[in-house]
Amino acid sequence: MISLNKVNASNVWELLELQVLPEQEDFVATNTESIVEAYTTLVAGGTALPFGVYADGQPVGFVMFGYGPIPGDEDEPPVAAGNYCLWRFMIDRNFQGRGYGKAALEAALRYLAGLPCGPAEYIWLSYEPENQRARAMYRSMGFVENGQKCDDEIVAILPVKEAQSHFGTLKV
Repeated sequence: MISLNKVNASNVWELLELQVLPEQEDFVATNTESIVEAYTTLVAGGTALPFGVYADGQPVGFVMFGYGPIPGDEDEPPVAAGNYCLWRFMIDRNFQGRGYGKAALEAALRYLAGLPCGPAEYIWLSYEPENQRARAMYRSMGFVENGQKCDDEIVAILPVKEAQSHFGTLKV
């Protein structure tokens, strides 16, 4: 069973050890970078929600959400305003290919569908154009590219109402 556990003093070190495959390193920041970005975003008054992804109590991945724009980031797409972002998503290289990615993404979407930080119309994410594996998985969950860019990444959106009807909600 997949669960999302907030990053805290008792799990941060095990989450920092998780890594993607070498050929995926250009597609996602390390968990160390993500947790540092979460901290600096929070200090600047923004919203960052980092979680460990667990399968039956064992850490298998990391996910981080945002809500609204990141303070000081001029490269954010227009859809960032007032919406949820699936900011980071990774499954450790030792646990890929076992269905954890899809199950973790479903859990993430259930959590965001519960509107933990306030109302929103969309859940959005971005990915490198070369990352066809991520693109296929996000499309299979209902994400649609909206023509916007975040840095050089493709932006895709999922209406919150669609997430609520397809996945339900999850309280963490």
